[in-house]
Amino acid sequence: MYVNGEAHANSIEGFWTLFKRGHYGAYHYMSKKHLQHYVDEFVYRFNARHLKLFDAFACFVKNVGKTSKLPYKVLTNNGQETQNT
Repeated sequence: MYVNGEAHANSIEGFWTLFKRGHYGAYHYMSKKHLQHYVDEFVYRFNARHLKLFDAFACFVKNVGKTSKLPYKVLTNNGQETQNT
């Protein structure tokens, strides 16, 4: 464990522990193509770990309406946007 005054590495170690536990326990395989999405999910989980269950759900519901739709065609097109002709 690294500690230098108030600076420490506990938070990043905790994040990677949560990420690895999710990898081995829930997903078993993470493709390179979608790795950023997995990391984003676990960043949210790590940042919301102190919220009460109801607060976390309310936060999710509030933010889900702010996201834009992601059509399946765009999702499966290797990150390239499609051109409307």
